[in-house]
Amino acid sequence: MNRSYLFAPGHNLNLLGKVFHAGADAVILDLEDAVPPSEKRTARANVASVVTTRTAWVRINAPGSGLAAADLHAVAASAHGIRIPKVETLDDVHWVAARAPGKPLICAIETAKGVANAFDIADHPAVTHLALGGIDLQKDLGTGDGDIPMQYVRSHLVVAARAAGIAPPIDSVYPHLNDNDGLIRQAAHSRSLGLFGKSAIHPAQLTAIHATFTSGQDDIDWAREVVDAFEKAGGAAVRLPGGEFVDLPVAERAQKILDAART
Repeated sequence: MNRSYLFAPGHNLNLLGKVFHAGADAVILDLEDAVPPSEKRTARANVASVVTTRTAWVRINAPGSGLAAADLHAVAASAHGIRIPKVETLDDVHWVAARAPGKPLICAIETAKGVANAFDIADHPAVTHLALGGIDLQKDLGTGDGDIPMQYVRSHLVVAARAAGIAPPIDSVYPHLNDNDGLIRQAAHSRSLGLFGKSAIHPAQLTAIHATFTSGQDDIDWAREVVDAFEKAGGAAVRLPGGEFVDLPVAERAQKILDAART
């Protein structure tokens, strides 16, 4: 699973040339918020060219914006996948999926209506991830900055993704570029709630994001001990030498840690 998703604005050729060398696990070329209205056509043409030779997600403009159809016409055939902003209903997903057949979709939840419909959205067969769009959602809800106002939403998206059998949700960007400690705190908090991976707006954020979403050696050692003990017990519940009780859910969680460490 990808730990980081680094955005690059589609109208900026300089950044489009640099983003693939920044060290992110995944790249998202942006046609939406980072692109001024006067530069939308330029961004669309730039991104359409780049994705013919580079692997990248593309964030289109929102389905109701009047711009998304042209975005998809330009990039859907060559993009690795499509990130849909401000997804509010299952109809939004159907609309994009019909214009990007066979492409994986990341659905960004950025409004109260999107939160309310997250279970239906996650259940669409083309959707591989939900993503939290925290800044826009805070604006829509009228909440303050920080993690507490978004805690319910983060947990809600985790449950919706799990119920649909898709990957854990991707956490929102952290907009304070000079606050690395705050970035680490937010990423760690999100991972503890069950999200995995985080959107980024600057390469300087990648080191902290990768460190947070990479299992430490202690976690890997614990997971290996659990899986080995569970297998030796023939899949029956077992107690580790240190006293920890291991049953199937614990063993499955340990196996996920080992699987992630191998990727």
